[in-house]
Amino acid sequence: MSSIRKKPIIGVASSTLQVPGTTFEVHSTGRRYIESLVNYADCFAVQIPSMGEHYNYDELIKNLDGIMLTGGRANIEPRHYGGDSFPSDEIIDPDRDTTVLNLIPACIKAGKPILGICRGLQEINVAFGGTIHYRVHLLPGKNDHRMPQNLDFLTEDIFALRHTVKFTPDGYFHSLMGQDTYMVNSLHGQGIDKLGNGLTVEGISDDGVIEAIRITDHPSFGIGVQWHAEFMPDLSENSLSRRLFEEFGKAAKTFID
Repeated sequence: MSSIRKKPIIGVASSTLQVPGTTFEVHSTGRRYIESLVNYADCFAVQIPSMGEHYNYDELIKNLDGIMLTGGRANIEPRHYGGDSFPSDEIIDPDRDTTVLNLIPACIKAGKPILGICRGLQEINVAFGGTIHYRVHLLPGKNDHRMPQNLDFLTEDIFALRHTVKFTPDGYFHSLMGQDTYMVNSLHGQGIDKLGNGLTVEGISDDGVIEAIRITDHPSFGIGVQWHAEFMPDLSENSLSRRLFEEFGKAAKTFID
């Protein structure tokens, strides 16, 4: 007797990390991403190891009801968007780059929901032909969007609300929340330069950095945000982040067999 699956399965992008003090490498995803998916999108979450070209991505997506692209310590290498090479000491994750830049178009082709957070927003932009600023805080007129640069802070301080995002009038976020602006956290060094073709700006910071995007013609949920929506969506001040996970989960449920 077959059972009917009641929750969607979400594939979560992972980063390749080396365990400190060893040569042992792991595929890693932050715990808060998984917890937020399980608790607020009401889904099963499975990690997608960063295996580069070793996947048939169309086949992989057939077994998933959506994907989430998480933040990561490494940034996307500029060779993927025609940018200047990173300094030699920049942290890179080439297997993740290759994995997500194949995964995104496969997900779009299948019409399934996609949620990008921080690096995930940047990955969506690059997959659509956009480019990335190397260091936002070095640009004229821009604020420092990175996490606090001292070592004497608690996790709650790192994820504190830092700046306002202004929603596009009558756009997705404006309609979702019924308001024009929202306060968000900020932990990113890079940011969108040229917006990818087929993407719509849904939110901008008070200094003009793109903070939220939508995949314009995607038939399902297709959203990327620059802030860390996975941080404690249960808090009243993070209700926007909670709503994003809820809406993502609703969209994924439509693909349950």
